Amino acid sequence: MINMNLPIISMILALSACGMSNKAPKEENVSNVTSTPSKTIYDFKVTDINGKTFDFSTLKGKKIMIVNTASKCGLTPQYEQLEEVYKQYKDTNFIIVGFPANNFMSQEPGSDKEISEFCVKNYGVSFPMMSKISVKGSDMHELYVYLTQKKLNGLEDSDVKWNFQKYLIDESGKLSKVIDPRTLPNDPEIINWIEGK
Repeated sequence: MINMNLPIISMILALSACGMSNKAPKEENVSNVTSTPSKTIYDFKVTDINGKTFDFSTLKGKKIMIVNTASKCGLTPQYEQLEEVYKQYKDTNFIIVGFPANNFMSQEPGSDKEISEFCVKNYGVSFPMMSKISVKGSDMHELYVYLTQKKLNGLEDSDVKWNFQKYLIDESGKLSKVIDPRTLPNDPEIINWIEGK
């Protein structure tokens, strides 16, 4: 009797072993799941202030400052420092990209044409300016959704507090720092970042 049961026991053990081997690939798949955000700034295309497509992928290898701007704000004179910093560092793989936004007390009410004329006439702005967007609320532009959510940008959650908040992007297209609106563009924290100190 004992000998007749041995083949049955062997078969059960063999089937169990097969069942165990089928589970291994599933466990392997779980270990391959990563939570690191896969997007970079280079995945975005926007419209510039003249209505043309501006592709962030053309800025690979550069440090980028993204700043939301306004023409009728107490911080509007920051345009002057922004232009100075841009002129000083534009030939060292650095660029500023401005995004006019009317999210704070309607301080950017003009059309793209009016904003462009204002920037050039009053501050000699030569860095790239984009078409007016929303940087807060339910109609927030997808670029700012990326910049403000840690699960997308990999650095931190943030709210755009006011006009002239600055987002610093490193040479690999990843968010590096978020700078308060009242911090001037030529602040040592920003200059040291640009210079790699």
